[in-house]
Amino acid sequence: MMLLLGIVAVALLWWLAKAYTRTDTQALAKSLKAVAGVAALGAAVLLGIKGRFDMALLLGGFGAWALGWNALNLPGPWRKFQQKTGRFSRIRSAMIEMEIDHATGAVEGSILVGALAGRRLSSLDPQSLSRLYDECCAHDPQGIPLLEAYLDRRFSGWRENAQGDRDTRTRTHAHSGVMTKEEAYQILGLQPGASLDEVRKAHRTLMKKLHPDQGGTAYLAARVNEAREVLLGRHR
Repeated sequence: MMLLLGIVAVALLWWLAKAYTRTDTQALAKSLKAVAGVAALGAAVLLGIKGRFDMALLLGGFGAWALGWNALNLPGPWRKFQQKTGRFSRIRSAMIEMEIDHATGAVEGSILVGALAGRRLSSLDPQSLSRLYDECCAHDPQGIPLLEAYLDRRFSGWRENAQGDRDTRTRTHAHSGVMTKEEAYQILGLQPGASLDEVRKAHRTLMKKLHPDQGGTAYLAARVNEAREVLLGRHR
């Protein structure tokens, strides 16, 4: 049986090498890795049947790694369960990284720099949040709409009660630079290389939670829409 597996593996490698001239190197490397993963899992099963559990675990671990299986990206129904219950989007500015739970629409954030660096937004009292808002106004304009989105969820009516001459009306803030694919994946809560269906599904899920008509903000909705367009453009 081991000899048969070896022959199959050699045949597959020969076929992939022959197709090298008409396949880009990145796709070829991915295919080779997948073949190695499948072969390792097959060998692990045979070794397990023979009672060689130590080698079976070693080869099984390699096979799982080669196929990209991990605690955050499991195959089959486990992957679907993880996607439904454990997916988060991340939108980042210079001072704030916002996290959005796809399942509940809950919004949380971490402060990256400044006097309150290292703190979670949920740990701040209204006075500290007001201080952070002023810091964003002075040093991080892109952080303002992120903080506003959090305040909208935590303190309904805070805009009406805000003091001073702040413009806290709902508005779409401009953002600097072109969104990268890495940013787009983070905003939609996807792994690099996600399929078209995964992109569209993540977009629909987020828009149900973040659209202004659903209690979200125009800024967050615009960022989610932009992320969708960036990733769909990858397939065009």
